[in-house]
Amino acid sequence: MNTIFRKSMLSVAGLAFAGGVFAGPIAAHANPVDGKPVAVAVQSAAPKPQGDQSHITLNDEQTANVKAIIAATKKAGLPERAAVISIATSLQESKLENLGHLGDANDHDSLGLFQQRPTSGWGTPEQITDPAYSTTAFLKGLRQVDGWQDMALTDAAQTVQVSAYPDAYAQWEQQATDLVGQYWNS
Repeated sequence: MNTIFRKSMLSVAGLAFAGGVFAGPIAAHANPVDGKPVAVAVQSAAPKPQGDQSHITLNDEQTANVKAIIAATKKAGLPERAAVISIATSLQESKLENLGHLGDANDHDSLGLFQQRPTSGWGTPEQITDPAYSTTAFLKGLRQVDGWQDMALTDAAQTVQVSAYPDAYAQWEQQATDLVGQYWNS
């Protein structure tokens, strides 16, 4: 037998063995009645935050806004992940402060927790600066994003917000996750 052929045969045999070792445990769960394999569910933990994380100390107003975002998320019937995305978005956009018009420092006509713009159809200035309304508007946008539940936080937030800094939301994921964990059941 030539060397190339022998090495090829050994490689094939090795792959067959490895395949049997790895497929064996799955095949062991096959349904003997109809011969179809049983689906094996793999539970995954919450997504790991992407990149370097930022953190700020919250004052009473910011904490109240966290609670308002969580309440609006619950009222909308959405899971904790939606609250995490909402809070991280608000941390990036306004540091959880319900911002009014900032004069020359304003980004166009952006207002509120999510820096939503009346001229972009988010609502009136009064509505946008109401934490419950602005959160509900953000969540409405989030619901329209196919697969948002499984997306990286920054991708889901960016799809709703259409920011000039699309990766900036990721830095707030850990603090947002911690805040939802702290206040979701309170």
